Amino acid sequence: MRPFLLAAAALVASLSLTACADEEALSLGGGQSGVGWSQWGQDARHQGSVRATGQSLTAILADIPLDPFIEQEIAEVSDEDERALLVHYQAPLIAGDDVYMQTKGGAFVSCSPPGSGEPAPCGVDAWNTERWRETKWTWRDGALVQQWTFASDWAPPPNGWPVSGWEPVFHAVLSGHTLLVPGAGGSILAVDRETGEPISRIDPFGGEARHRTYVAGPLTVTASGDLYYHVIRLPELPPSTGGPDQPQTPWDLDVEGAWLVHVAPDGAARKVAFSDLVETAPPPDAGCPGSFSRSELPWPPAPDAKAPLFFCGSQRPGLNVAPAVAEDGTIYTASRAHYVGRTSYLIAVNPDLTPKWSVSLAGHLHDGCGTDTLPPSGEPGGCREGAEVGVDPATNEPPAGSVVDSSTASPVVTPDGGVLYGAYTRYNFSRGHLFHFTSEGKFAGAYPFGWDITPAIYEHDNTYSILLKENNYEVGSYCNDVDLCPPVAEGPFFLTQLSPDMQVEWQYRLANDKSCLRHPDGTVTCVPDHPNGFEWCINAPAVDANGTVFANGEDGVVYAIPQGGGEAQTLFLGESLGAAYTPLAIDPKGRIYAQNVGRLFVVGEP
Repeated sequence: MRPFLLAAAALVASLSLTACADEEALSLGGGQSGVGWSQWGQDARHQGSVRATGQSLTAILADIPLDPFIEQEIAEVSDEDERALLVHYQAPLIAGDDVYMQTKGGAFVSCSPPGSGEPAPCGVDAWNTERWRETKWTWRDGALVQQWTFASDWAPPPNGWPVSGWEPVFHAVLSGHTLLVPGAGGSILAVDRETGEPISRIDPFGGEARHRTYVAGPLTVTASGDLYYHVIRLPELPPSTGGPDQPQTPWDLDVEGAWLVHVAPDGAARKVAFSDLVETAPPPDAGCPGSFSRSELPWPPAPDAKAPLFFCGSQRPGLNVAPAVAEDGTIYTASRAHYVGRTSYLIAVNPDLTPKWSVSLAGHLHDGCGTDTLPPSGEPGGCREGAEVGVDPATNEPPAGSVVDSSTASPVVTPDGGVLYGAYTRYNFSRGHLFHFTSEGKFAGAYPFGWDITPAIYEHDNTYSILLKENNYEVGSYCNDVDLCPPVAEGPFFLTQLSPDMQVEWQYRLANDKSCLRHPDGTVTCVPDHPNGFEWCINAPAVDANGTVFANGEDGVVYAIPQGGGEAQTLFLGESLGAAYTPLAIDPKGRIYAQNVGRLFVVGEP
């Protein structure tokens, strides 16, 4: 689904490096022997590639419901023109013939009518009534057979302006013979991978402020068993006064704390505050550049105009960011000012949790006003006539990438030790940019698409290539005024392969024009209603040993695209649906795991 715009303002807080060992310390096992897909992006570098050869897309081998609330969730966010699903789901975790996947239980409180927000709290404002679980299946005689289900006490942070109704991801990891699962209060639950029995709770926060301290984003584990993850603590809302400036959700106030947490293989935990990792960031009560007022369109209001300043707020991770870990132990993550997403950073952290470097995502791009990115200045969709060349029209400064909470983009460590991160930018038709930095934090280039993507890496011929989706959204160039920024037609939609210097090597276009639905009896009906094709519905593609790229589209089809972008194999799954993007996985036997309409589909050769 196309990105949403975010904005806000107001207050202060921070914290620092702490070491603590859980009194229920244990061995996390470590090692990835027999594990085919252990976490987000397959491994701790998030490269999304395996040595297995993907099977032919011949048949649906398994079709497993993950979410019993699909129709209720769709009803809350859909309109007459499009069914939509704004839930982020975990990547399938695979070890041999065992598969572990997020499932849901509890209850979903629908609004009446759906989408009305009444009676409050309901819908996306009441998702804490659901229960997030991990379920294990095992392949037996050609079928996936359920083994057990483990219920966590984790819940996502409450809905609010940065979340915008997009349900944050709940994401476990496999480490040796242990499944590590997000728990309540910033804790981690260690579960026996074979039996589903709980082993221990690792709680670096000692239960403090448990009801407002959240594991944020997927967990990351290295081959040696070192675990890394993010935690955010939201403030208590003050007693209601009924006044117009009364905070409506905890997001309206600054975060109380934000940490990168490390759990060693022996279960000992320590944490470092984001305020200590981004040493060059402005303080929370400083002013960070926002955007001009809509009343001043077209932007910038004048060639020398200065954008208004808003309280920055504390540095914190994006809600769905998974840390990446390089082979030398360097941890990479992304941070943003709580109130102003344009003040964002890519961070490198030493294995001892001391800062290595941090680099702003601002000031590296120069493709704004007066460039090929936008219509000519003075024309509809372009900047105000006379604008300085290259600036973001919303700020009149060199463009900045934003870490956005409705995105699931996470850093990727490249084979040469560099790092990629997909950030949001609005001025280029909400396409974002994929940033590339060296291991020393030097800017190495950018590509003008990066919205909600964790790219995959294909290593070949002593070099590597970068795989990502490239959608073109039906939006105005830099604003939502239909006269000043008339929406462009949606599409075309590409799967793009880049070289290490961010040049296009080849593209494959998703050109299917038919919305389809698989009925309970297995029959499929289709309607040709998408003349420009469908969005790629991926936030993390999967690549096999031959460089074949596996990706699914909002047309409900899974694609196997050969190297070079030739004719793809395709297989329709369940329903053409506008949805939050989903990740894919490949198991050691080459079976492909894709998601569609809240279901896990496994495809391959019978």
